[in-house]
Amino acid sequence: MDKQKELLNVKNLKQYFPIKGGFFGRTVNHVKAVDDVSFTVYEGETLSIVGESGCGKSTTGRAILRLDEPTSGSVEFDGTDLLSLNKKEMNQMRKNLQIIFQDPYASINPRHTVRQILTEAMEIQNVWPKEQRNDKVIELLETVGLGAHQADRLPHEFSGGQRQRIGIARALSVNPKLIIADEAVSALDVSIQAQVLNLLKKLQREFKLTYLFISHDLGVVRHISDRIIVMYLGKIVEIGDKKSLFENPKHPYTKSLLSAIPSTDVDKKKERIILKGDVPSPIDPPKGCRFHTRCPFATELCRTEAPELRSTDENNLDHQAACHHMEKFEAESLQPMA
Repeated sequence: MDKQKELLNVKNLKQYFPIKGGFFGRTVNHVKAVDDVSFTVYEGETLSIVGESGCGKSTTGRAILRLDEPTSGSVEFDGTDLLSLNKKEMNQMRKNLQIIFQDPYASINPRHTVRQILTEAMEIQNVWPKEQRNDKVIELLETVGLGAHQADRLPHEFSGGQRQRIGIARALSVNPKLIIADEAVSALDVSIQAQVLNLLKKLQREFKLTYLFISHDLGVVRHISDRIIVMYLGKIVEIGDKKSLFENPKHPYTKSLLSAIPSTDVDKKKERIILKGDVPSPIDPPKGCRFHTRCPFATELCRTEAPELRSTDENNLDHQAACHHMEKFEAESLQPMA
């Protein structure tokens, strides 16, 4: 992985959805789904975003691709500001940025054959000469573990795992540089999940792909990631490389998520951290640290002042967390405050 080249640079990204009310349908409030998020994706890496449902991870991916128009911020891809592009320019840019959706059946046309699904993407983006497209379809199917004899079948004739392979083939059909995988394996059986994850890793090596991988499952993320972002209620609370984040989490929320991963070691006792209460509403998020309403370590400072992402390790400045009390937690092994 070449960390010198920044392929995607997201700065201060916000995605607010208006809430309409009253007789005239005026905007009365906003859902703050993504609130001032910044990060960089390096060429050739897999950066994962994890968090509970509703934390804003999928919305972040959609905003980057402008499937939802961001409220503010900047998204720079390979030196191009995506938010400055008009509709035609953005459509042309999409061949470089593709997405794999959670539900493969809902994201493909059920009335089209696999051949039509793949060639349609090639035609829209004008990639590969017309006379080569049928051969390319067969090549793509074989690349993702399907066969040439399946090219003229309809989506309902495939299993869920096979349909996801079709979704992957469609993303590959236009030669992208970056693929956003939005809960790409969460709807699959565990055994099929492993197969698809291994396929994604194999394709990354073969095609020099970069992934932004979105998931709620830290076990899955551990298998595929180079770096990990942890989100909570529209904010990044921790970011770091996989090894340091799993072995030395800096934020109480990350530690609680890690404690929920099932262990196969029956002799090793694992402390389970149970978070109290529900995730607050993104319509009216808490002041200060957004996690303070559920955090057993919260102080008055946490309730009044929002923490910035920072590092406490001079040897690993890239591992950062948004917590006022990181130093105290490290010294006391994250024991709750009195």
